[in-house]
This record gives sequence, structure tokens and C-alpha cells, in this order.
Amino acid sequence: MDKRAIAMVAAGLAGVAALSLPSAASASAQGTKELRVRAGLTLRIPTTWKVYTVDKDWTRVVTGACPTAGTSRFGFRDSGCRSFWVMGPEAIKVGHEHFDAYTPDEPFYPANDVGPCPYDKKLWLGPMTLADKGLAQVGRGHKAYYRAWSARCVSPKTYKNKARFTQREWFLPTSKILFVDQWNTPGLSAILKQATWS
Repeated sequence: MDKRAIAMVAAGLAGVAALSLPSAASASAQGTKELRVRAGLTLRIPTTWKVYTVDKDWTRVVTGACPTAGTSRFGFRDSGCRSFWVMGPEAIKVGHEHFDAYTPDEPFYPANDVGPCPYDKKLWLGPMTLADKGLAQVGRGHKAYYRAWSARCVSPKTYKNKARFTQREWFLPTSKILFVDQWNTPGLSAILKQATWS
């Protein structure tokens, strides 16, 4: 290979390196921050996500639009707030219908009446059925009970299906941590898998 060809190849490689730098810079420009959960678990979440302690062991991570943030309706049964929940022992104690203790055998639903649809407050939450289950990695050396519940939102007048969503849950019984996601939060599974324990 002559000097001219070597120079062209080197210039081409420099161009490839220059092209890949902006995407790496963009990723770090968005950045991440630590979310220390409990029992030594730490997540790395995007800096744009906002973390709210709603009550003892009820932490809400808002990932997008949330019209109820800062209002009296900002709770588990509000609608339209793109988020997921991080629950501790106090929330787990009342995590099933009739405020019974949560187990992965039924969906997280701390109520004794019909709740509003997470996507539309004019609709009611319909029945939930198990769509997927198994074990999921949450950081190195820790497995969570994973459940995906297929849910419907129904008209309060006709009970007809108007929308569907999936409620995903990751439960770590020994650490007493439960993640509940009704918005199919992009990247959440990977964030949990890459979590660290101390």
C-alpha cells in the first residue's frame, strides 16, 4: 500500500472516530444520576427523571409529562402521570385489594374499590390477568419475581374496553422492594438489570 492510500485510510478512520464522538457526547450530555432505593440498591436513571417521596416507602419516579405533580391528586390512583413506583415495606404491607399484604400472586392494587385508569381519569380500571411471569435480574446476584399483568380500561357506563396497558412488577422479597410500572417505561428493565448493590 502506498503512502497516499495509507493517508486516505487514516483519514477515513479519523472520520469514523469523529462521527462516533457526538453520539457518545450526546449520551453523557443527557447524563444519569443515582437513585438510592433501600437495602443497598442503587439505580442509575436519566437526569431528566424526577424523584418524589410521596409517603414513607412510596417513591414515584416521574419520567415524562405529569399534570398531577404538586397537586393533591398526585398519588398511586391518579391518571396521566408518566412514571413508575418504587415501594418499600410499608407499601408492600397494603399492596393488594382490601389492603392485604402484596405477593406476586396478584397485581399490586392497594384499594377496595374500582380505581381510575392510569391513562385516562374518565375510565375505570378493569380486570387484570397474568400475561408473563418469571425471574428478572436486578443488579448482580439478585433476582426479582417479575410479573406482567395485562389490564383494561373500561367505560364506567357500558363497561366496554376502551384501552389496554400492562402493569409490570419486580418484587425483591428479602430486600422488601417492589417496582410497579404502568407506563412501559423505556429502558427500565435495563436500568434494573444494571443496578448495583452495596
